[in-house]
Amino acid sequence: MVTLVLMHKGKGGGLSDMFGGGISSSLGGSSVVERNLDRLTIGVGVVWFASIVVLGLLFKSKGA
Repeated sequence: MVTLVLMHKGKGGGLSDMFGGGISSSLGGSSVVERNLDRLTIGVGVVWFASIVVLGLLFKSKGA
């Protein structure tokens, strides 16, 4: 999950924007790879969250 998040391109507000790096990156539109990376990250995030909830409920029922 952390790797997927770190693979995303910065959206502004970082140090690179202070030195003009954000100008060139904002000119290009989102590519197919970026959109697929977004979808993959959201999918993995949903599965991650669901597994945490399910494991929490399982351990809560066994502990009580």
